[in-house]
Amino acid sequence: MLTRRIIPCLDVDRDRVVKGTRFQELRPAGDPVEMARHYYQEGADELTFLDIGASPREEQTVLELVQKVAREIFIPLTVGGGIRSVEDMRRALEAGADKVAVCTAALADPELLTRGATLFGSQCIVLSIDAAFCDDSWYAYSHGGRTPTQEKAVEWARKGEALGAGEILLNSIDRDGTREGYDLELLQKMSEAVNIPVIASGGAGSLEHLARGIEIGKADAVLIASLLHFGDTSIPAIKEFLAARGVPVRC
Repeated sequence: MLTRRIIPCLDVDRDRVVKGTRFQELRPAGDPVEMARHYYQEGADELTFLDIGASPREEQTVLELVQKVAREIFIPLTVGGGIRSVEDMRRALEAGADKVAVCTAALADPELLTRGATLFGSQCIVLSIDAAFCDDSWYAYSHGGRTPTQEKAVEWARKGEALGAGEILLNSIDRDGTREGYDLELLQKMSEAVNIPVIASGGAGSLEHLARGIEIGKADAVLIASLLHFGDTSIPAIKEFLAARGVPVRC
């Protein structure tokens, strides 16, 4: 059985890690370089760096900061936020990223996923989906969760896989920062709809929530922010808890 990955997430606004609720009311959480080093030393399986201000402000990802983070860790690094072209992908990969996450630009130009996968390999292309429930279904949002689209999230994930994405990063806007647990229904539907790994994000508030995201939501990995950033738990404690539940994790 494949091991499940524990992935700390650094939501970066300019030069600080921040955390909010439903993408609003951001509060500072620390220095990204120091936090990256700490999580690597604790045993994180991967690290995700999301420049959450880049797309809304139509700016470029802060690659100098990405380089500093990449020098501190020796685990896979995913970088997202402000990735709009294959050249942006190339620059992020040259700065030290192993994967690039694309959200807003892929919704505007789905073929970007194909071009990126052709040049760099599907394993490098992460389709990031910020989803919220509206009327009868979950819909994908762009521009840091600020702008709704007509794309239903699960169908968009299927399209993304067909276009070349190698992984889905699924963030529930409704649960983001609430610590109420992952949106298990959405997570399960998406995990069952695609044949590529799905990373659960948005809402983890306890170790139990992480376990349910994997056991019920069928996530291949869990993305964690608040639980780690504010000292509620640690990566060794998470892995010990999951292993005791029978969830395969990396030592």
